[in-house]
Amino acid sequence: MYSFVTHTWNTIKGKCPHNCSYCYMKRWGKQTNLHFDESELKTNLGQNNFIFVGSSCDIFANDIPELWLRKTLKHCEHFNNLYLFQTKNPSRFLDFIDASVISDKSVICTTLESNRNYTNIYNNSPSILKRVSAISEISNVIKTYITIEPILDFDLDDFINLTKQCNPIQVNIGADSGNNNLPEPNNNKILNLISELEKFTLVVKKKNLKRLLNNGP
Repeated sequence: MYSFVTHTWNTIKGKCPHNCSYCYMKRWGKQTNLHFDESELKTNLGQNNFIFVGSSCDIFANDIPELWLRKTLKHCEHFNNLYLFQTKNPSRFLDFIDASVISDKSVICTTLESNRNYTNIYNNSPSILKRVSAISEISNVIKTYITIEPILDFDLDDFINLTKQCNPIQVNIGADSGNNNLPEPNNNKILNLISELEKFTLVVKKKNLKRLLNNGP
């Protein structure tokens, strides 16, 4: 999912409670019921890696039991790595700030596909404004990223203002890779967005964004 991470690791598996319509995990067919894989706690996570924890399921969704999260974070603490935690429910991060791995060895990321609320696409996910409110608070104590993927049509000024509130040190931008017939912006809007973002943060363009950038307005 990201070229800058070295590994992914998943203790919590199965159908994600947020059930976003575009979720790439749906490509693999019907998913199992949500469960905790105890065998993953035997994994040697090594050292000096950048590990995306929970790449296959939003582990901070409200339906995820706290015990599962505590076990996952505790295991991370045993290894000297940097961890990426990404969620559409960043407000739940605040319940785990006491975990040393969260404060010392992590980057917290939330997804902002647009400034607009496409509720039929996000399904059970918190609204964009709720994500922004939580991640902006978190950014006062922990490094934050924003991921705009899949990028959906947006209103430039509003989107820039919301992103600034999150104080991200990096913004990752990508497009829909699953042919989900989503409402997408044209290349001019994306280029303008990138130009504005680069005034205050690092922008990482994912390879799948080329499809939209190569299309005319």
